[in-house]
Amino acid sequence: MKLHRHLCASTLELTKSVLVNHRVADHELAAAFEDNKKWGKRDRSFVAETLFETTRWRRALSYLVDSEETNSLITAQWILMGFELPEWHKYNGLPPEEIIARQQTLPDQPRAVRQSIPDWLDQLGHSELGDLWEPQLSALNQKSSVFLRVNTLLSTVEEAIAWLAENNVETTPVDGYPHALALPPGKILPKALRLDGRIEIQDPSSQHISSLLDPQPGQRIIDACSGAGGKALHLAALSNNEARVFAMDVEPKKLIALKPRARRARASSISAKPITESTPTDFENVADSLLIDSPCSGLGTLKRQPDLKWRLKPASFDRVRSIQAQLLVEYPKMLKPGGKLLYATCSILPSENQGQITRLLEKHPGKYKLISQQNLLPSETGHDGFHASLLQKA
Repeated sequence: MKLHRHLCASTLELTKSVLVNHRVADHELAAAFEDNKKWGKRDRSFVAETLFETTRWRRALSYLVDSEETNSLITAQWILMGFELPEWHKYNGLPPEEIIARQQTLPDQPRAVRQSIPDWLDQLGHSELGDLWEPQLSALNQKSSVFLRVNTLLSTVEEAIAWLAENNVETTPVDGYPHALALPPGKILPKALRLDGRIEIQDPSSQHISSLLDPQPGQRIIDACSGAGGKALHLAALSNNEARVFAMDVEPKKLIALKPRARRARASSISAKPITESTPTDFENVADSLLIDSPCSGLGTLKRQPDLKWRLKPASFDRVRSIQAQLLVEYPKMLKPGGKLLYATCSILPSENQGQITRLLEKHPGKYKLISQQNLLPSETGHDGFHASLLQKA
């Protein structure tokens, strides 16, 4: 296979912005596609795969090419993808045959190198998960597929499958997740279909979280860390718009994206409300169910966000754990006595998950009853890593 000079130059600059300037890969890729509308489907696929796989395997590629320079890393990735290096492509790394030879010795390297992760993060993960840590890394280093949630306010699963097929998008149901569909590996969803309202892009593990609240008609449900509202939309659909859903967030700008999404989805039961200092008091004893989809390290999403592991710092974990503990003290004020509290993260570390719930129960004996606790591990589900603790307020 041949490399094309203009695509290589663009991809190199894009990868540098992620690896050197610590930009968010998804955002940079979207901007590149917007700036280069003449790129065809094959061009976009080449750029995206190069960016994400070079980012995912940065540490391992550095070992293979004996260099940390971005041009060398990306060259090693192209060699592994089967491309021939043209004469115009210059770099100072090892020749292709040596890179291929070194690949055979990669399994013998330390876990942090072969699984391509910073040393400090490898040590942290192993200290918390022990022998479960490496299986999670292996699962999170797999390429990610796109998963959809069918919006049952507008379509049945069968109708959505047929509609997508009419638009040349083949999907398959996901076992164990009643509203989830999977696209074939490497396939993406055209923008027009994303904006239709009948489907939302959402990982199956994320879909599972909202279903744990089992929303009922007439209930008032607060999604206290709503962001752009993915779980709030799901809660509205699960209740057939018969429960009132308050989508809240401390960053009002995050809620801006929810309004058009809710309109497209016909999710009329959602009210978006920014959280202020007085909100927990203003909504005291209002909610029948409270979802705290807490800020976290995001380690469970590395399959989709491989750049995250290079942007995280040790201090990040101290900060999010402090926020998590604070939210578990303040936000349950909004929950009625006897109401359900669902604490969730997209992390796989116990210190962000069951550790927080253990401390909550110890600090407030008799105030909450633990109903269930689940760790959705990527090695077991094949999807994002999530934690969910369901409690009842006394």
